[in-house]
Amino acid sequence: MSTALRIAHGAFGRVALLDMDRSLVRHAHPHCHVLLKADGADTQFAVGDGMVQLTDTQAVLINTWEQHAYVHDQNRPRTIILALYIEPDWLKTFRPNWAASGAPGFFEKPSGEISPRIRRLSMDLATVMMADPCANSAQEQLLSDLMIAVIERFTPWRTISRRLQDMDRDYDRFDWRIRRAIKLTRTEPGLIHDVDSLAKESGLSRAHFYRLFERSARMTPHVYLNLLRMELAVQSVVHSSNSLSAVSDTLGFSAQGHFTRFFRDHAGVTPSEFRHVARMGSPPYP
Repeated sequence: MSTALRIAHGAFGRVALLDMDRSLVRHAHPHCHVLLKADGADTQFAVGDGMVQLTDTQAVLINTWEQHAYVHDQNRPRTIILALYIEPDWLKTFRPNWAASGAPGFFEKPSGEISPRIRRLSMDLATVMMADPCANSAQEQLLSDLMIAVIERFTPWRTISRRLQDMDRDYDRFDWRIRRAIKLTRTEPGLIHDVDSLAKESGLSRAHFYRLFERSARMTPHVYLNLLRMELAVQSVVHSSNSLSAVSDTLGFSAQGHFTRFFRDHAGVTPSEFRHVARMGSPPYP
């Protein structure tokens, strides 16, 4: 069974050190997502329509909203993965044009050969997370250095300002009814588990809603709504004192067991384990 060894969270987003031995379902994140191998066997991810290898010398690079899945080979040993889920607004504090990390195509390729510096920084970050989970400032400094090294190596960062214009154009292509539906999911989280109601609120038939949504967002409504559902789950599991049963009810699951399975299929671990590990370096919650 996969295990969360350490989870750090803050304004930067979150960083997870995961000991993986099971596949994850196809999903997406509203983050700039970087995967680095820390130890164990080489492994692989499905990114878009292709398969990408994660090795000692190759990182997996996933853009915001890009569909992907971890594909574990049962004939191989476990893999310890350093998974970075980085907020574009945090990256913008380093260079304003790095807000483009929230746009499709920020990483031009889904993988890249890492430099010795990236390898050293990733191993240093994993080591500090394991040795002292409360060393938040040290972890954030290493993460800052690591993300700067990743972006400078794998993106055309000096000329990336045009990507900011791409972000606006990308959203403009959304049908206005789909934009309205997306806004509704953010203001009324109760709709995230009911595609039929969302289609009705948009004034569309279910079939027409599906077609327009996939054409606009490049993913199905179910994948998008699961993305939102998972992010709300993570926020509640880490940052609230609500019971997991209450979180499950709020997110519209008919039983807590269904919520646990959903969370594990997306994060690799159960919500109770995620909560326990994520709070190791945090003050107690009331």
